[in-house]
Amino acid sequence: MTITIKRKPVNECGTCPAQYRFGETFSDHMYMSEYTPEHGWQNPRVTPYQALSLDPSAAVLHYSQEIFEGLKAYRNVDDKINLFRPMANIKRFNRSAQRMVMPQVDEQLHLDALKALVSLDQQWVPNEQGASLYIRPTMIATSPKLGLGASMNYTHYIIAGPAGNYFTGGLVPIPVYIADSYRRAVKGGVGEAKTGGNYAASLLASEQVSQQGYAQVLWLDAIEGRYVEEVGAMNICFVYDNKQIVTPALSGSILPGITRDSILTLAPTLGYEVSESRLDIEVILADIASGKITEVFGCGTAAVISPVGTLHYKEKDYVINQNQTGEVAKHLYDQLTGIQYGRIEDTFGWVETL
Repeated sequence: MTITIKRKPVNECGTCPAQYRFGETFSDHMYMSEYTPEHGWQNPRVTPYQALSLDPSAAVLHYSQEIFEGLKAYRNVDDKINLFRPMANIKRFNRSAQRMVMPQVDEQLHLDALKALVSLDQQWVPNEQGASLYIRPTMIATSPKLGLGASMNYTHYIIAGPAGNYFTGGLVPIPVYIADSYRRAVKGGVGEAKTGGNYAASLLASEQVSQQGYAQVLWLDAIEGRYVEEVGAMNICFVYDNKQIVTPALSGSILPGITRDSILTLAPTLGYEVSESRLDIEVILADIASGKITEVFGCGTAAVISPVGTLHYKEKDYVINQNQTGEVAKHLYDQLTGIQYGRIEDTFGWVETL
């Protein structure tokens, strides 16, 4: 299937502005395609960025049947554009679609759409260190339908915009609040799918703790409220004795992060041990207090790696590494971003250069 390109008039096109905030500025074009049961996916096209037209009874607005992804394009040292592990994101997009009873997309067509959009809007890829073009593939249910059940019709679209550091301070430790009453997702639910309902469920606690100065919420499991799951925008890792990286094992309620997987693959090549385990929060906090845990960091596409300086749980603060960025987090960040920007050789086959 051929992707049609409809360019915005050159004199109306913009470029990456000098100032921008994550997720608030968007490039000139977008990708779109529609699905019907009779014809499948049709009319794949890149068009000027535009508003969507939806029936007020569209299923996405009433039953939250939607999925999305997040990946980045980087301007490399040769002034070309790198996509980082796009196929891994596409495969996760399709797993999310399956869980949300939505049609899967053709993987190669989706990849071609990503490349076409980024190539057309490459002037929006920032030059600054640590900056990138954030790409948001999305699928929404569009059937006009108030009866509970899966939609028949869908729209798949991709938008993009320049992104700097997700946390304004960059690679500096953030304070994290451990939720002791609210829960994000339950095993057997949709926690492992990248669907908006998971994030909507996190908003109340996130807003409440942000007013107390905390940057993120660390979620515990919804059954016992005892086992570590993930941070609001990231997976979470704990470093023992400056050499062993431990992260919660995927349980069905934890998003299988692409950055998480990259770290588990990359870290052993740098001399670190890695493991995935069921992590009891009381044991974790005791190990922080005793000094066995020397670093804590979150990892995800938006932030890449974000050191955690303080964990707050039940009226008590647990300070990690004297609230300083640890050497393991910095080492992993430098290596991972080095691959993404082309400063370090990609021996994993993760980067696709346009």
